[in-house]
Amino acid sequence: MFSNLLADTVLLLHLAFIVFVVFGALFIFYHHWIAWIHLPMVLWASVVNLMHWYCPLTPLENYFRAEAGQAGYEGGFIAHYIMPLIYPQGMSYDVGVMVGVGVFIWNASLVIYRARRSE
Repeated sequence: MFSNLLADTVLLLHLAFIVFVVFGALFIFYHHWIAWIHLPMVLWASVVNLMHWYCPLTPLENYFRAEAGQAGYEGGFIAHYIMPLIYPQGMSYDVGVMVGVGVFIWNASLVIYRARRSE
């Protein structure tokens, strides 16, 4: 029971990380110091996606699922939970790269806009 709770907690933490990476730059309009937290997270997420690495939270969640007697999953968090919702047929490498670059450009644009606005 406790391992199941830990696995679900890791899943929610992973999801919160992804949501913050995608939309976190919006918070810098309220508190500019958030950029110092957000930008390294965007960089990490970009590198992990472009290099096809797995985030360390994925094997951690799978470990807790196995401890709870549940099946883990192959591949990464995004491929397992998010991709089937957005792209039911799967997603090619090229589209994945475009999405990763798009998220980076979106966040960089917001940070640059905020920096210029505060001058």
